[in-house]
Amino acid sequence: MISRRNIRVKVMQTLYALETMEPGTIKPGAATSLLNEKLDQTSQIFTYLLYCLTQVAQYAETDSQARASKHLPSAADLRVNTKIAGNEFIFQIINDKGFQVNLEQWKLKFLPEPDMLRKLYNELAASDTYKTYIQDPARTKVAEKEIIEFLYKEILSKSELFLQHMEDSFLHWGDDEEMMTLLIANYMHKPHLFNFLQLISKEKLDYAKELLLTVLDKKDYCLELIKPKLQNWDPERIAAVDMLLMEMGVCEFLYFPTIPTKVTINEYIDLAKAYSTPQSGQFVNGILDNILKDLDASDQIKKVDRTKK
Repeated sequence: MISRRNIRVKVMQTLYALETMEPGTIKPGAATSLLNEKLDQTSQIFTYLLYCLTQVAQYAETDSQARASKHLPSAADLRVNTKIAGNEFIFQIINDKGFQVNLEQWKLKFLPEPDMLRKLYNELAASDTYKTYIQDPARTKVAEKEIIEFLYKEILSKSELFLQHMEDSFLHWGDDEEMMTLLIANYMHKPHLFNFLQLISKEKLDYAKELLLTVLDKKDYCLELIKPKLQNWDPERIAAVDMLLMEMGVCEFLYFPTIPTKVTINEYIDLAKAYSTPQSGQFVNGILDNILKDLDASDQIKKVDRTKK
């Protein structure tokens, strides 16, 4: 569910954080503990996004009660449609025990601001898509799914207020935002396949930890391979993120036999473009490509077909 690209970002962030710590202050197990925290952040964001969907949908009942309680309610105030509050996908989320555990563990119930929920609901209620939805008294599986997808894609994802709220609430929201669209879509397609208590598969969790520990263990050797390729570049003046990405790339070349070298290079070019300087993509590409040629020439690259592992 969570992509390898996202895993690489979390490993990169962990390595960067470790490099900023004072020498001698890093305790045994600190690296994997820090990585787990960063991976947990992704699970927190996913859980919270689904929680916000439930809260905006169920705000229909809050709105209905508030309007009916007016001193002189109008006929429209007394006929607020609350169909979406009973949406089957909303109930599926709410009734998931793992989802509830995450909400309590990370205290996510306290994050949504009532005024924000009101504004998001009012925007939803004003849309033609929502009006069409509530006009049909039937509850088809397709319609129930489509209105929640609409709520996420067209209301939450496009609301400056909500996006600012996410940025303020989650430090690394920007790293996960794109992936969340895919995760939400996957959840809506097959919610029964999601385990909220293990949103990251064991395979990807093992990959994350192995990549992190390998880079830490093989750092000196990686630098022996990287520094000769820097030519006129001063290693001390190269962006720290570029160096970390190159170390990660070299480790994938040498110690991750199921990851094709082309995939490794393309992934780290993209990460360099996204997280470093405008020239970093081309720079990282050139260095990794030169190192790969040397490793190939000395027969140090041993790759296998993942399907045959």
